[in-house]
Amino acid sequence: MKLYDLVKGLAETSLDNFEITDITSDNRKDFKKGAMFVCIRGNTFDGHSVAEQMLEKGASCVVVQRDLGLEKQIIVKDTREIYPALCARWFSNPEKKLKLIGVTGTNGKTTITTVIKKVLTELGAKVGLIGTCQNEIGDKILHTDRTTPEPYDLYELLAQMVEENCEYAVMEVSSQALEQKRVGPLHFDIALFTNLTQDHLDVHGTMENYYRAKKILFTMCDKALINIDDKSGKRYFDETECEKYSFSTTECADFNANEIKLSASGVEYIFSGGEESLPVKFNMPGYFNVSNSLAVIGCLTLLGYSTKDIISFVEKTSGVRGRAEVVPTGRDFTVICDYAHTPDALENILEAIKSCSSGRVVCLFGCGGNRDKTKRPLMARAAAEHADFLIITSDNPRDEEPVEIIQDILKGLPETYTQYVTITDRIDAIHWAVKNAQKDDVIVLAGKGHEDYQILPGGVKIHLDEREVVAEALAQLN
Repeated sequence: MKLYDLVKGLAETSLDNFEITDITSDNRKDFKKGAMFVCIRGNTFDGHSVAEQMLEKGASCVVVQRDLGLEKQIIVKDTREIYPALCARWFSNPEKKLKLIGVTGTNGKTTITTVIKKVLTELGAKVGLIGTCQNEIGDKILHTDRTTPEPYDLYELLAQMVEENCEYAVMEVSSQALEQKRVGPLHFDIALFTNLTQDHLDVHGTMENYYRAKKILFTMCDKALINIDDKSGKRYFDETECEKYSFSTTECADFNANEIKLSASGVEYIFSGGEESLPVKFNMPGYFNVSNSLAVIGCLTLLGYSTKDIISFVEKTSGVRGRAEVVPTGRDFTVICDYAHTPDALENILEAIKSCSSGRVVCLFGCGGNRDKTKRPLMARAAAEHADFLIITSDNPRDEEPVEIIQDILKGLPETYTQYVTITDRIDAIHWAVKNAQKDDVIVLAGKGHEDYQILPGGVKIHLDEREVVAEALAQLN
């Protein structure tokens, strides 16, 4: 692509109109000679520091937000903002050829996006998915490293969806991606909000900053669908200026769930929206899954599909990997794998299990390293209030010592009488849980969910699939 075709309307330059072979902001990756390098200033590294070096390596030009005195520089106001727009242009603006559904919130994003994708597929559409567990293009599954990809990866993925004739792209939109302007010029047909509870304060600093980051999504959509059971959701609904709709299990809203019934196998309720009132059965347990399924039905109704057809396919949907997922044991106790890694999520899953369990609820959990430390005692308190026994272990300790993380967690326990053990190694902890399980116990493995790895101090990443660990522990019992 010629330089002027790439930067037209985005940046001004007097450089020659030479050929651009690629575009990147990462000096660590393989670099094509003739590529454009965009200098972005991050928390720990400033791309401007290697601009001259990238030119020496063969970059055709560098995009900067301050004058570096370089011959082949293009100066813009904000490189972080322009980079996604350049990526979109590089891939021929695939976002304009797709109907986009964006889901944001602390909890529920993966369940909602996964079920939306499954139901749309059953309704006859070809759908792409961008999310925490994996990316998908129709039936094709692609690996993902983060909830919302980096700009180049995001637009390359959207371009692949267009090439594979997808009609929709359903994506989880993280607060970090919104704040860091990674999603660029995306414009969503529907933006959906689930809830806002304490998380990512290591990134945003305060809950107000976290709130404002999420709010950006509602400036990038035609329609907003908002959970007004959540106090932040009520505030978003009042402050959002686009066409907006509400859903609720308790308040008067555009989409409501009434006559709610909970069981170990799922939830039942009466859906009401407009003049329609229809029964719903959703095969995932917990009150929070009333809200999740209600959001799906509301979203697809707004897209113009028959509510009756939507519900029929929602009812056929199976569970989501790592979300209240039952791990087979063949024993007289149950193991459930769930991604719960915030106090609110932990409380939700444990409450759901407790309400339909005849035995003990045993919760195994830890907290991530290099993340919000204030969340650790809150996690302990939530677990202690809703479980009968705790196994406190590691999550992804990253650059912190697991023992020190556990000490932070234990600060939330003095006020409780819940019994607990601490086992630093997570694999050992799972083996201990299985070995010491009692009849009718429900063991909740919280925090890892879909993840099949663990990040240890020193950046060491090991394979850890909790389903495999449970199977090994059961084999030892046998």
